[in-house]
Amino acid sequence: METITHEMQGATAVITLNRPKVFNSFNREAALALHAALDRSAADAAVRCVVITGAGKAFCAGQDLQEVTDPEGPELTSIVRDHYNPIIEKIRALPKPVVAAVNGVAAGAGANIALCCDVVIAAESSSFIQAFSKIGLIPDSGGTYFLPRLIGFQRASALMMLGDKISAPEAEAMGMIYRSVPDADFPEKVKELAAKLASMPTAGLAYTKKALNHSMRNDLSGQLALEEQLQTKAGSTRDYNEGVSAFLEKRKPEFKGH
Repeated sequence: METITHEMQGATAVITLNRPKVFNSFNREAALALHAALDRSAADAAVRCVVITGAGKAFCAGQDLQEVTDPEGPELTSIVRDHYNPIIEKIRALPKPVVAAVNGVAAGAGANIALCCDVVIAAESSSFIQAFSKIGLIPDSGGTYFLPRLIGFQRASALMMLGDKISAPEAEAMGMIYRSVPDADFPEKVKELAAKLASMPTAGLAYTKKALNHSMRNDLSGQLALEEQLQTKAGSTRDYNEGVSAFLEKRKPEFKGH
């Protein structure tokens, strides 16, 4: 069975973590398959939005501990450097919106992969756990970078040290995720969200994503200069001309993503 599946739904690439018997935890094969699926989505002009979700009851339980304790398996250093770090970097560099559709528990690296995505939508029954402290490790996969920026230093510190389970509604309330929706509505709401993003001026969304990435380290002057540069590029796209024309002509725009 494939550890990762990749299918097109209209202009959306749906990448599904597919190890449901182990709650979609990562081994080397699954991590490298996700690398390939992200690269494929980045390179395919037909893809205008990417959704990452999980098969079965879980989104992702993080690292498969059977692998990490196998004497023949990869060491922790390699797992972080070669498996997880490239996933985070590829998601943030992908010039299209990436949606984490959290259908169940998101723990450890699974939680932090979700939180690095552009938009996180979660079923109400799902949960987020910084599980690392329970086995004496530190949060990886960008957790110490993104989580304090999402919910603040003090709360992030507590969740990382205590390993509390946070429900999807709680995560929405504290600004950790974009939206929590009833389980029964979850599949349709994910499709609606992805379809909306895919129909938007995705070149402009890519520039927005780039600006947000740089905002993590720029000072104000540097960010203003970058906004000027990216706004100039956005203003030269076909979608900008279409958006302005549609507004003036009082019609619905038809964006092409370039």
